[in-house]
Amino acid sequence: MNDVLNTMWKRRSVRRYKSDAIPEGDLNAILEAARRAPTGSNRQNWRMVVIRDAEMRQRVAEACMGQVWMAEAPVILCMVTLPGEGQVNGTIVLDHAILAATSLGYGTCWIGACDREKVKELLGIPADYGITNLAPVGVANQDPKDRGRKAPDELFMQERFGEALSYTL
Repeated sequence: MNDVLNTMWKRRSVRRYKSDAIPEGDLNAILEAARRAPTGSNRQNWRMVVIRDAEMRQRVAEACMGQVWMAEAPVILCMVTLPGEGQVNGTIVLDHAILAATSLGYGTCWIGACDREKVKELLGIPADYGITNLAPVGVANQDPKDRGRKAPDELFMQERFGEALSYTL
């Protein structure tokens, strides 16, 4: 299997982090992966707040429904959408950052549970902008096991809805 697929297969939701800093070069590579993500008509209609300050990470984590474990990670990424834009492009961008972080050996977790208005207030994001999701990034202090996936024939259909498609790798 190739490196990209190996990265996708090994990505897990990490909820415990070491305090190790992320070297600037690695963080820049993660951000560059996000910058290169595809967007509709290449509009690049998103922004990302990179949170490294320990106090701000703590406050943002508290605004994420008390998920204070997030603040253990040395970086939290906050995906922001421009006014009037949907979440699809931001979702793709954040996923590129998460996969890049995984490929570099870092743990991440997709965070959707948050008080978006509180996070916007904390980070100075204008009221008419949106927040797609957040993701802590850092050296994992746990090794989450694979949680399993549904069988292909439960998820995929061929030609028509209800016509199961099955495969093996």
